[in-house]
Amino acid sequence: MTATSGPSLAPLIQALPEDAVITDPDKMDGYRRDRSHDPEVGVPLAVVRASSTADVQAAVRFAAEHGIALVPRGAGSGLSGGSSVMDGCIVVALDGMRRIDVDPVSHTVVAQPGAFNAEVKAAAAEHGLWYPPDPSSVEFCSIGGNVATNAGGLCCVKYGVTSDYVLGMTVVLADGTAVTLGGPRLKDVAGLSLTKLFVGSEGTLGIITEVVLRLIPAQRPASTLVATFATLADATGSVLAITRSMRPSMLEFMDKVCINAVEDHTRMGLDRHAAGMLIVQSDEPEQFAASEITRISEICRRNSATEVYSTDDPDEGEAFVEARRIVLPAVEKMGAIMLEDVGVPVSRLSDLVLGIEVISRELEVTVAVVAHAGDGNTHPSIVYDPADPDGQPTAQAAFDRIMELAISLGGTITGEHGVGRLKKAWLPGYLGADVMALNQKIKSALDPQNILNPGAVY
Repeated sequence: MTATSGPSLAPLIQALPEDAVITDPDKMDGYRRDRSHDPEVGVPLAVVRASSTADVQAAVRFAAEHGIALVPRGAGSGLSGGSSVMDGCIVVALDGMRRIDVDPVSHTVVAQPGAFNAEVKAAAAEHGLWYPPDPSSVEFCSIGGNVATNAGGLCCVKYGVTSDYVLGMTVVLADGTAVTLGGPRLKDVAGLSLTKLFVGSEGTLGIITEVVLRLIPAQRPASTLVATFATLADATGSVLAITRSMRPSMLEFMDKVCINAVEDHTRMGLDRHAAGMLIVQSDEPEQFAASEITRISEICRRNSATEVYSTDDPDEGEAFVEARRIVLPAVEKMGAIMLEDVGVPVSRLSDLVLGIEVISRELEVTVAVVAHAGDGNTHPSIVYDPADPDGQPTAQAAFDRIMELAISLGGTITGEHGVGRLKKAWLPGYLGADVMALNQKIKSALDPQNILNPGAVY
């Protein structure tokens, strides 16, 4: 990697704390891409390791003055190329901003963007409170990244996604101005809902330097049910039957490829022959949870489940949840992957999953499907051998067909990972010309120089 030339960085270095600006190519290499393994990454001019809102403002003002692109970066756990860099940009690294302050009276927490999701949960738990959004990467994804992509997670079916918990934020705009939006109030309708505008904006409208999050009372201990099925249709049919009358706190799906990848990784005794598996939890009060789990068991059996197992033991239940969380790293051991993030109305979940099976068979490519089944958000991972000349083109063909299938079913090109750089070619067709133009107007109004994460989303 060769460093990129550009304007003198002396004014930026002088405006920031000692050692905050990194220009050594080897040290910058770890900031060039996220977990999507986007191959089309450049070499930054510099990396600014911010420790405060003022640091971010200094970086933005310098970039605005010289017309330099800025790429905000949190933990680097993103899966859509949202923090891939281009030549000559400045990376604003927020991973050092980790402060967390819980207010147990107002049931809120103020967190800097580099704080891990799991750290926010732990801080809330000390006060008997809970922050529900829980991506599978909960242990190593940052709150700033969660807000930037409006991340979801395993509990979304009952408790909602990140945007449901963001009450306010401090955000640095494209001219270096820092504005405070919202705050620790559950009800506030003064002015436009600008806080929500920045949630999910993927660093293209501003750089978030602090967030105010809503907390709720600690989750009750959950009862867990695991059901396996001989066919995908039986598994997805059970999902539809469950969601028709209930809202469990977790309703996850794994197909045969995922089951076997996890079993290779954990040796926990999962059924390798099952076509699909559901992991369901209920966190209702004890007597109601027992009733809910019983009803779900009956539904699964009516849908020809080959095995239904339930437990109230929290450690045993967590072992099954952990099996779901490690699907992606387990599948990554099978080869290179292209990861999808398509979502459909729950009523079309069966059509999506069965359609992906057809695509996999017709193109002779392995597709591992895991899903937040209760809200229709699926993550098909297309596995290929990077050494095979036909591997990547075939995987891309499968990727494109899955996107087309999801859209045809009334679905979306991304449910929680964001558009980033890997899916932006699909955005205009998905949104339509009028809505795409409206997005562009908002982007241009807030970032007229197009220096905030250019190449991502738009």
